[in-house]
Amino acid sequence: MTRKPLAFLAAALLLPLTGCGGDASAGDSGTVTVTVGYQSKTINTVTAGTLLRSLGYFERELAARGKREGVTYKVKWQDYATGAPITAQMTAGKVDIGSMGDFPLLINAARGKQLNRPTKLVSVTGYNLRGGLNTIVTAPGSELASLKDLRGRKVSTSVGSAADGTLVRALQRADIDPEKDIRKLNQQPAVGASALQAGSTDALSQFVAWPGLLAFQGRAQALYDGAELNLPTFHGVTVREDFAKKRPAVLEDFLRAQAAATDYLNKQPVAAAESVAEATGLPPEVVYLYNGANGIATFGLALRAELVDALKKDVPVLKSAKLVGDVNVDAFVDEQYVKRALGDGYAKALAAAPEAAKSEVWLKSGATRSFATPAELLRHITAQQGQVRAAYVPDATTGTLWFADKAVWVADGVKLLPFVTRSGAAAYVSGHAGARTLPYAEALKRAS
Repeated sequence: MTRKPLAFLAAALLLPLTGCGGDASAGDSGTVTVTVGYQSKTINTVTAGTLLRSLGYFERELAARGKREGVTYKVKWQDYATGAPITAQMTAGKVDIGSMGDFPLLINAARGKQLNRPTKLVSVTGYNLRGGLNTIVTAPGSELASLKDLRGRKVSTSVGSAADGTLVRALQRADIDPEKDIRKLNQQPAVGASALQAGSTDALSQFVAWPGLLAFQGRAQALYDGAELNLPTFHGVTVREDFAKKRPAVLEDFLRAQAAATDYLNKQPVAAAESVAEATGLPPEVVYLYNGANGIATFGLALRAELVDALKKDVPVLKSAKLVGDVNVDAFVDEQYVKRALGDGYAKALAAAPEAAKSEVWLKSGATRSFATPAELLRHITAQQGQVRAAYVPDATTGTLWFADKAVWVADGVKLLPFVTRSGAAAYVSGHAGARTLPYAEALKRAS
């Protein structure tokens, strides 16, 4: 399979689709245009963006509505690299519905209130209840082995993003002042990835799908797994309040379409990953790491209490960075539209709990298979003799899925345990007499 070079992907990730938005009002022609801002490469928003767009579900909902009402509805999709420009377009009245991460959502709420263009959080796209969607990576072979090694170093991140929030919290837990003890570089994800490759930054803290992409390409190794924070992180859908009040039925159409896209992703994860990969230029194997059957992200629309509570805990982090003032999260969250869109299914969605990740192999034939233990997966890989397209294993401590050949492996007696980071493996080894790290090739041999 041909791989696109990092430079190509970096350039692609920075290019938004141009065009003017609108206020979704019908013009003289009787046409209503709904403008949706999304982030195609932030792949745990795909059920409200990339995948939803490719499936055409929203257009289908609006076509049915237009037939009933005698109105022509059109959807204008606008693609951005981060949530900030979506917020800017929403507060300018040019984007009606947008999707972005938890920290940008809070900035969206704050800017909307400040500029008298209030917004509402109306649904969730993808989430991880431990925080595994954000990762800090270093260059391959870097001498940096733990967070404490970042003291005095240059670290690239996107200030105001969920990845920046992970960086700040992780450093604070390691007794490192994120403002004084490191040199933080505020960069777009693609710029930071290029800086890491060029050696002009020592580490990169970013959100899905950058850490997995760089690791898959052999251009980075994980230093810190965001799931170590054990704090939920998620992406969600925000809407201009004036649009929601003017066209609530259209918003509910969007949410029904999002629910259908979510159902498609959950039932056909391989097809969904390949569709997103084709639309974005990302490798399918990277998309599947996050969005697959056992992926890092769980997809569902419900505004779960854990996620709302996490959002409230994010506010002080953004306040300390002087990016927002007080944000009334309870006033920002509005369940009424998704409750109406999902009907009786909403209560079920709220009660659903993510399943624990399992080891999984994706064969070149297209078939996938899950395994109860990493050792079983390794034995299967050996037996397949080059027929494996990708293999994934959950971190033995955090449960974060990672590529089997990029994981740090530990032998503890007969057990073979994978870890996302060297520090995670080292922590386990230090607490278990006789345990030791070993190369992936040796782990394969021991398993077989």
